[in-house]
Amino acid sequence: MAAANQKQLEMNAAAAADDVGFDPSMWKDFFVTYTSPLSQAGTSSEERMRARAERLTEEVRRKMFGDSSKGSTATMSMAKAATLVDTLERLGLDGHFREEIGTMLGRLCCDEADFAAGSDKYDDLHTVALRFRLLRQHGLRVSADVFNNFKDGLGSFSSSLCNDPRGLLSLYNAAHMATPGETTLYDTIVFTTCQLKAMSIKGELGSPMAEQVARFLDIPLPRFPRRLETMNYLIEYEQDDRHDSMVLELSRLDFELVKSIHIKELKALSLWWRDIYNSVKLSYARDRLVESYYWTCSVFHEEDDSRARIMFAKVFGFLSLMDDTYDVHATLEECCRLNEAIQRWDESAVSILPKYLRMFYIKLLNTFDELEDNLEPHEKYRVSYTINAFKLSSEYFLREAKWSNDNYTPSFTEQLEVSIMSSYPLLTPLVLMGVHDNKGVATAEAFEWAATIPDLIIASGEVARFLNDIASNKVRKNKKDMSSSVECYMAEHGVDQEVAIAALAMLVEHAWRRINQSCMEMDPVLQPAAQLVVNMTRALEVIYLGGRDVYSFGNDLDGLVTSLFLDPDTL
Repeated sequence: MAAANQKQLEMNAAAAADDVGFDPSMWKDFFVTYTSPLSQAGTSSEERMRARAERLTEEVRRKMFGDSSKGSTATMSMAKAATLVDTLERLGLDGHFREEIGTMLGRLCCDEADFAAGSDKYDDLHTVALRFRLLRQHGLRVSADVFNNFKDGLGSFSSSLCNDPRGLLSLYNAAHMATPGETTLYDTIVFTTCQLKAMSIKGELGSPMAEQVARFLDIPLPRFPRRLETMNYLIEYEQDDRHDSMVLELSRLDFELVKSIHIKELKALSLWWRDIYNSVKLSYARDRLVESYYWTCSVFHEEDDSRARIMFAKVFGFLSLMDDTYDVHATLEECCRLNEAIQRWDESAVSILPKYLRMFYIKLLNTFDELEDNLEPHEKYRVSYTINAFKLSSEYFLREAKWSNDNYTPSFTEQLEVSIMSSYPLLTPLVLMGVHDNKGVATAEAFEWAATIPDLIIASGEVARFLNDIASNKVRKNKKDMSSSVECYMAEHGVDQEVAIAALAMLVEHAWRRINQSCMEMDPVLQPAAQLVVNMTRALEVIYLGGRDVYSFGNDLDGLVTSLFLDPDTL
């Protein structure tokens, strides 16, 4: 009788899977066999590039910052200091000059009173806006009153700004660092958006300004993934007559060297994933290793973050398999069994699972054991935070499955609470787990902070939830999906889909403003960990740009993957 019941359960689950149409991976085993041009050139070529990059780093340090012991940066103008920090960050070089950039930010904090008072000394809109954005992005509070000097007696921006596209674009990006309640900055976004769109339509923008305006009107610079921005800005920086050839060469070398590391990691992860995916035999689940690795590189791309990237990608792969099992395949009884096994987190629990989930469970536990082995003795405590968060995700996946099984339409608030908690609380300890502690990022305090699920993480989860649901309403739906936030909003407010999507888009904006506020109000010791959460959220803007979902439907991301990891002509 038990065997018959088990057989029926498996038949029901198989029937449920018929409603799902995830495409197979377009990359298949491509990265298993791919060799980057740098690797083809041989070890000696890479060593020469690395040696050249190291020499250039020191030369740039001396040229740009001089002898810091003599305080030579103190005489640097505000405009030059802001431009230098912005250039190094957008070119992906800030990791080489963290101490110097910290000094520059200290310089930019000076004369705040003059800025707020609208001193004639600071009448360049680009410099004022650039300074404002940089300081706020680094968690330093700056008053929006610094822009009053560019307004007329009625409080509107001066019409003369319409002849300053560079200043307008800087102001547009700066205004996206608004916090809740800063209505003047909301109005600033509307004003600058209208002006920049008009200039674009009239063909008044030359290159590279036209490309930058188009890019940032889609995704503002403070929300743009940093590695992707570096790829674009390398080309644009070269076109700027004021560019520094030494800085440009260093950035090119650094980009290529880091890309070579990414390719090696992709190969190793592709081999690992092929074994996992073929072993667990969950063919209904998304096969998206390359797409998830793209997201990983958006969170942290630097060379010494290799361990963190690999750990993140591996655990995220299992989270995705578990998500699809709950969401599109398993019966409710099987979901309950899976959650029970996850809560027990012991190999003896494999016996309570249906046969098709047993290998998944064994591989999951084994992978976490391997990850713990790769941590230093004083770092091993981190794994328990990630396991606890994984268990929490499972609990919320089960609640979603029960709602779906009961055809229950939750309130908008209920739906949001559960859908956010089902994934985002896991991602923060996961993103911290593999970071080397010499950076002061993955501290015990950071893991405790993440475990409290502060508003920064909740707001980030809201961005993920709303962008995902806006996209999914355009492409879905399989019959096991629970009601999305779009559908719950429609039902609760009695509005159509278009109105609901517009409302959710505004909630995305509000969530970003809460993220900005959280970063400026938090303990500076936690800032580096919080920045990783911000980086995760930035990547979502690309994944769901224009209402698409490039994780579920990976073909939409192939161009970016090619440019970031493969195309030798990118630079």
